[in-house]
Amino acid sequence: MTDPIAHVVIIGGGTAGWMTAAACGRYLDDGQRRITLVESDAIGTVGVGEATIPSILNFNKLLGIDEAEFLRETRGSFKLGIEFAGWHTADSGYFHPFGNFGRDIEGVNFHQLWAKLKRQDGIGPIGDYSPTTVAARANAFGPPHPDPRSPLSGMAYAYHIDATLYARFLRRRAEADGVTRIEGRIVAVEHHDNGHVAAVRLDNGRRVEGDLFIDCSGFRSLLLGEAMGVGFEDWSRWLPCDRAIAVPTERTEPVLPYTRATAHAAGWQWRIPLQHRTGNGVVYASRYMDDDAAEALLLSRLDAAPTAAPRRLSFTAGRRDAMWAGNVVAIGLSGGFLEPLESTSIHLIQQGISKLFALFPDRGFSAVERDEYNRQMADNYRSIRDFIILHYHATARDDSSFWTHVRTMDVPDSLARKIDLFRQKGRIFRYEDELFAMPSWVAVLLGQGIEPVGYDPIADALDEERLLPAIRQMRSATAAAVATLPQHGAVLARMG
Repeated sequence: MTDPIAHVVIIGGGTAGWMTAAACGRYLDDGQRRITLVESDAIGTVGVGEATIPSILNFNKLLGIDEAEFLRETRGSFKLGIEFAGWHTADSGYFHPFGNFGRDIEGVNFHQLWAKLKRQDGIGPIGDYSPTTVAARANAFGPPHPDPRSPLSGMAYAYHIDATLYARFLRRRAEADGVTRIEGRIVAVEHHDNGHVAAVRLDNGRRVEGDLFIDCSGFRSLLLGEAMGVGFEDWSRWLPCDRAIAVPTERTEPVLPYTRATAHAAGWQWRIPLQHRTGNGVVYASRYMDDDAAEALLLSRLDAAPTAAPRRLSFTAGRRDAMWAGNVVAIGLSGGFLEPLESTSIHLIQQGISKLFALFPDRGFSAVERDEYNRQMADNYRSIRDFIILHYHATARDDSSFWTHVRTMDVPDSLARKIDLFRQKGRIFRYEDELFAMPSWVAVLLGQGIEPVGYDPIADALDEERLLPAIRQMRSATAAAVATLPQHGAVLARMG
């Protein structure tokens, strides 16, 4: 017989806290189990990340969120991928799209077929076979087509959102589903004899007891890091950027359906278009650029007038040694941080929530469930870490000390194997449930200048006289299909 969790206490609001609360309110509040969120209005949230990846569609669907309402409430826009400028060389560029490149033929991956034929007339760059890439170039947008024969069935998308508005939207939904919010700043944490957290005490004298505590307290990691003493694994030797400065600007036209990441001498700059404004920021390594220089660089590169003062942030890339200790589970920044280069922060929050639900404990807090949760979350963080390191390491830039460092540094063995396999014959293997699938690795590896010296020999088993016109037809069909899509701004106007 199990001893069920009766009271779930979420520490901290913001995106992580209210995503967790909304999901708990929807699926865990059975009339007997209570859900409480503790936060203080006096403590600000990071609220920088405003770009997402397609997995957010699944989260919103599970919560029964209507897309048009979601975009209105978050002042959001659609996102087809990320444009990278200046990453391989200072004047280079490429696009990392959502969705697929072309179609596999007789079990052979499309990018292998493209590699075999890429020097033939009429083949063109691999981006011509990605409907999302072609749509982004045209500032057009459309959802995936339901007919698998259509090139547009390979579309995929995410959103640009105002993270603060998203948290407010989810708060309203969570409270409507029975979640109780308590205002207050935590001043002490009480423990049971076994080391588990028994309660938190607030600055107003209130004491909040719970069975399961979910730490969404941000970088401070109030419960997991401070109260439970779980250490932090520092990844700055591979990801040296440790500062960010964010500033919003006025909306510019057109509202582009993609994020832009522009490299600079000591890091990179983001541009995220929303309906009512544009989010901008600079990420940099303080070892190679000071704060004032970074802020001056950011302000000099804006394409519209700022609407608020720049906001400075400090961080260290890495993760906690465990995400679950005792009766405390960390979700969001309290468990780890990876810079927003590939817009993975909200995805990692989703992963933390979904895996917690899949392994939801009783008051016995099984070590088997805890260890499996920690293993799966560690694998998620490591695989995303490797993908982000790839952007820095696979570069030809030698124009600054920063780029020389990341180009010449040793990388994790797991990433080195992926690079070596691709460099030989374009092979990519995805392990377990790692986030980035083959098309993403293909886009970034090629975009960062890693060209395979060969291709999979199995591609030679296909008749080239039949293969070549089929590939050319894919390219023309993709262009023709995207030409039927409306402009991104027109889609937003219809939904608003």
